[in-house]
Amino acid sequence: MNAPSKPITFEVGGHRPEAKPSVGGLASHPREHEPISFLVLLLPGFSQLCLSSMIDPLRLANSLSGSTLFGWQVVSLDGRSVESASGISVEVAGSFDECQKSLLLDRSRTLMICAGEGVERHKTDDLRAFLRRCVRARVSVYALGTATWLLADAGVLSEVRCTIHWGSMAAMSETFYGLAIDDALFVRDGHIVTCAGELSAFDLAMVLVEERSGAELARNICQHVIADRWRDGANFQSAPPGLRYANAGKKLLSIIQIMEKHIDDPMPLEEVARRGLLSRRQMERLFVQHLSTTPRRYYLSLRLLKARQLIELTAMPVMEVAVACGFISSSHFSKCFRDHFKLPPSQLRKV
Repeated sequence: MNAPSKPITFEVGGHRPEAKPSVGGLASHPREHEPISFLVLLLPGFSQLCLSSMIDPLRLANSLSGSTLFGWQVVSLDGRSVESASGISVEVAGSFDECQKSLLLDRSRTLMICAGEGVERHKTDDLRAFLRRCVRARVSVYALGTATWLLADAGVLSEVRCTIHWGSMAAMSETFYGLAIDDALFVRDGHIVTCAGELSAFDLAMVLVEERSGAELARNICQHVIADRWRDGANFQSAPPGLRYANAGKKLLSIIQIMEKHIDDPMPLEEVARRGLLSRRQMERLFVQHLSTTPRRYYLSLRLLKARQLIELTAMPVMEVAVACGFISSSHFSKCFRDHFKLPPSQLRKV
């Protein structure tokens, strides 16, 4: 999935080695006592879980600290309420058009875009042009969930590492060739912050709080929402449940990442084990112990999952999907797909 070996962790005020230090966003805020202000653009189909996971910790930071550390204004493209993926509509304070000029002029403000299902339907020439102007003006841009797709469509990610929700990762890597996409919870590169969305938005918010006011306030927020911890941005977002914190799981995650990076040209399992610094037998034992399956079956499931994403989210012909997922013939691909998902690829595209 185009993921490099080591995802870039989120670093407030961080920058690429060849780039100048960040100007917009948290680290460059003109005065520490002033609130960090987000203009939050909601797009239809956004995840309500993602929005709440991002905004509620910031609200609690204000409440528990007794001061206004963060501020936000929620807008939509047309100024009307926006329906989330769950069918619940959220009222907004105005239209995006009304706020564009102030966003470019006020360097203390940050653009945050929250998108979800069907994000590709919301790309417009006006939004594409505005995102380019934001990047040129060094306005910090936060893309949550599938909003990274809009940044890719605007052509501003060519030299930027990024992430997107794992369900859209395969489609984005095939649609926008050459992007450096990390399978990470969130990534900051220069002025652009991309986040996988859902609960990873909580982790991103907690890092913002920690950088703004320290770890003690962040821990108090965790206690308030009954959360044990917040995760580092470099965590592997599509890791199987239960592996993120297990010691033995770290070795297995390394193997899975190797498999993820060799979907279109599958590696022999002996080579996968060697690169993961394990023997074939050790690798087999880890898969059975933690995932109740074999490496061969798991590797095949990764390839088929990517194939399903490409069929559902792109217009690629089935034969091209098969090749992109390491199958040498469409008949073999169709049989494996049907055995795994209980329906043929052609039928899935019609659904």
